[in-house]
Amino acid sequence: MIYTITLNPAIDKIIEVDGHLTKKKTNRVRKHEYDLGGKGLHVSNVMNQFGVENTALGFIGERNERLMLKILDEKGIHHQLIREPDKETRECIVILDDSKDGSTMITGAGFEISYERFGKLLSFIQKKVQEEDVVVVAGSLPPDMCMTQFEQLLMQIKQTSCFLACDLSGDALKKAVEVGVDFIKPNQHEIQDLELPKDVPLIGQLEQLARNIQYVVVSLGEKGCYMAHKDSIYKIMAPAVEEVNDTGAGDVFVGAFIAQLAKRAPLETMIRYAVGCSASKVTHRNCTDFDIEHAKSLFQQIKIKQVEVEQNALS
Repeated sequence: MIYTITLNPAIDKIIEVDGHLTKKKTNRVRKHEYDLGGKGLHVSNVMNQFGVENTALGFIGERNERLMLKILDEKGIHHQLIREPDKETRECIVILDDSKDGSTMITGAGFEISYERFGKLLSFIQKKVQEEDVVVVAGSLPPDMCMTQFEQLLMQIKQTSCFLACDLSGDALKKAVEVGVDFIKPNQHEIQDLELPKDVPLIGQLEQLARNIQYVVVSLGEKGCYMAHKDSIYKIMAPAVEEVNDTGAGDVFVGAFIAQLAKRAPLETMIRYAVGCSASKVTHRNCTDFDIEHAKSLFQQIKIKQVEVEQNALS
């Protein structure tokens, strides 16, 4: 079984405006819609598209749970979310205009998780997660969740000896690296926040991280990514597509990669699906849609090159 954990869920409100979004001007809404928010939930949605069984874990605010549950049901996501009474799942506003410069995103803070509900999540993991399972922890942390509490969650998962994938940033990413997870996907800026030697080039930093982490992916945005696995590092060039909304593209990458991992696909296949589906995602206007057949049509444009690693870059 694959479990995703979204500690800070969201409802994405996508607003499309006429023309270009402009300050000090009335920007008129052309259309709007609600979509699924929260990285872990996005990952569950991707795995659904691949027919990979999974369960979404995490929390849901009671005040607007009807809307959230409606979206989850429409996406066909199997979930066991824990209800937090008298709380509201945050809204994230995604604004699209005609500029073709990508989306503008305004994110809500989210709600605090009570110790009682957090304990329920830990208990579920202890009772249900098995060694052969995969757990994906993705997204931002709720307000006031301290690193001690977050470490408790990661260690509870690690005690099961399952495969633990994390798509995190900031202190949460640092903690994931510290405890030794199996997959991380920082971008080129987030990796600089890790406690790595600053005089070592990016390739050397990747190699150092890969000593303790099975899969290290560093996103370069539209340019592609680097991936380190075992003793090899790869540079992956992404296909050129027309960008409409890049929100959620990284989540699609993670979901497609983990879906192929669950299918025991070769590494090259995992990479091509992850990069191809992520590229397909940015051509869609909402935050979750992508097309697997479109992704397959992009495979030939995805260039995978093994990088020569100089020994002096690894010291």
